[in-house]
Amino acid sequence: MKIYTLQRKQFIPIPIQQAWDFFSSPSNLAKITPSKMDFRILHISGDGKMYPGQIIRYKIKALPFYSVHWVTEITHVHKPFYFVDDQRFGPYALWHHQHHFKAVEGGVEMTDEVSYAIPFGWLGRLAHWLFVGREVNTIFNHRFETLEKHFLKN
Repeated sequence: MKIYTLQRKQFIPIPIQQAWDFFSSPSNLAKITPSKMDFRILHISGDGKMYPGQIIRYKIKALPFYSVHWVTEITHVHKPFYFVDDQRFGPYALWHHQHHFKAVEGGVEMTDEVSYAIPFGWLGRLAHWLFVGREVNTIFNHRFETLEKHFLKN
């Protein structure tokens, strides 16, 4: 299985606690996900506050004509420095997303690190080369731009 990695860093001019409050709230995911994905949260276990073992169920449009259910588990939480979500069910053979927050002068350095794999062997590698890799990058480019606009206007 071929594992791909994407890493993005972004400076956000807010205190680390404000960054934590925004990113650790699953309901904010829809705000930073491209609208063409029609991202919808179906269920969040617990009372909404993030904790290890929390299960979040989503529905996303993977292709213009195809929606998928996606289930992630919050596996690690170290407030306000990082949390990790892992796919339990969904479109990837592997999805491991680390969210790191570091207080720096004037704000927070946020790092996303995603390790992911596509199922179906060589067909999955071909799909990654043709469109999946580009789509993953597009999602994180959109996040970057949306966060710039959201936190720079505040």
